Amino acid sequence: MNGKGTTVTSTRTRLERGRGALGPALELVHTGRAPTRAVLTAELGVTRATAGAVAAELEALGLIQVDSRPGAAAGSQGRPSHRLTVDDAGPVVLAAQVHADGYRAALVGLGGRIVATAPGCEVIDADPAQIIGSVVNAGARLLRESGRRCAGAGLAVPSAVAEPEGTALNPLHLAWPAGSAVRQIFAERVAAAGIEGPAFTGNDVNLAALAEHRHGAGRGAQHLLCVATGHRGVGGALVLNGRLHSGSSGLALEVGHLTVNPAGRPCHCGSRGCLDVETDPLAFLAAAGRTAGPEVSLLQQSRDLLREEYADPAVRGAAQALVDRLGLGLAGLVNILNPDRIILGGLHQALLAAEPDRLRAVVADRSLWGRSGGVPILACTLDHNSLVGAAELAWQPVLDDPSAALGAGSAV
Repeated sequence: MNGKGTTVTSTRTRLERGRGALGPALELVHTGRAPTRAVLTAELGVTRATAGAVAAELEALGLIQVDSRPGAAAGSQGRPSHRLTVDDAGPVVLAAQVHADGYRAALVGLGGRIVATAPGCEVIDADPAQIIGSVVNAGARLLRESGRRCAGAGLAVPSAVAEPEGTALNPLHLAWPAGSAVRQIFAERVAAAGIEGPAFTGNDVNLAALAEHRHGAGRGAQHLLCVATGHRGVGGALVLNGRLHSGSSGLALEVGHLTVNPAGRPCHCGSRGCLDVETDPLAFLAAAGRTAGPEVSLLQQSRDLLREEYADPAVRGAAQALVDRLGLGLAGLVNILNPDRIILGGLHQALLAAEPDRLRAVVADRSLWGRSGGVPILACTLDHNSLVGAAELAWQPVLDDPSAALGAGSAV
């Protein structure tokens, strides 16, 4: 056999050895944990040659870029390793989100990069197909304008999503009937719009937590608790060792219905004084003596009030009251779940910025682990993290098996 034949055979052998490493390798680059081929080699536990073959195959699929001529860092010795980045011109997925005031569609690339986005205001009526159709049509327009290949679609909804049916169990802040078949409707609208790839649906806070764990404030956490307010209500999520903890049927971590004020406001769930109605934007505006207006969302009105009028005693008092109730709820969750990090989104993120010491003190005073050293409480860092999380659902088949998901007849 000549030298060329030997090279082809050895390359094929390395590719075969790396067949099972394609998905893990892509996930490492996707989440920023393998910025160089040397790191990829170490993380995968393979030879440098096999890592090189895997990286080359992912590049051939249009998913990553391999920089074979990086500049050496100042003071470094030896040959610098090839740098690995996601391909900015590669495939995208359609990410969609429905909220109480309308929707938002986006195209999201690997690495959690939002390539394009289109918001829309719409009155949410009792037929979920109407708003889901609107957000899918907006996403289809973005895809046509971009000319990019689509690998799938994901939808975030403000409701627990029961598994395996994919139904919205309790869309309390929408006009939808309980048990709406949101996953089926979304998949049908995606297919009707000619959008390629599978379609997935999940709860918006669950998806925000997944996105923050992979690309934001939750990176590196093993037991990540996320609590957040949206336009209305409060949601929670738990990520364990990189995977969402969804419970036996997708309904875990409905933290909005923890009681934090037994004499408080009636909740939509039938109880009273839940986090959902005691620490959301409407509760804050009411506690501050403000009447909600129609101009912008309740969440934006609350943020603006905190930022612009915090010197007002009524506003400060309302914020501190919500912080105390939020801290009480977080302390209970810390005692039950023992997370190694808490991240807060929406109005809770703004309350943390306004009263960081007070919130951390309440959690520490009310939780066993808090008294033994405390749990870090951080703000979410990603813009539109529920959208990015919806994209993560759509990217998962590609991360699991890049060649099969993209229909590539490759050697790996």
